[in-house]
Amino acid sequence: MIWSLHAARPEAELNLLETHVARAGRALACPFSSSAELYSAVIAERRAAGIYGPRRHRKRKLTLAACALAGLAITALLIL
Repeated sequence: MIWSLHAARPEAELNLLETHVARAGRALACPFSSSAELYSAVIAERRAAGIYGPRRHRKRKLTLAACALAGLAITALLIL
């Protein structure tokens, strides 16, 4: 019974198969010649979208300055 349903529509199956082949061909086509080009394009798109955002070094610098001042204060207290 199942065979008779499939045998009745060979053109539909053929069209479906051609559609899948065309989709697979488009999925395999890549405009980039290497993975390095692909990743650089992805990163450029993400930067343009603002995903990475600006780098924030101010907090690290303030923490370093606070630690240095605390170290100097402790050293001054130990000397006096």
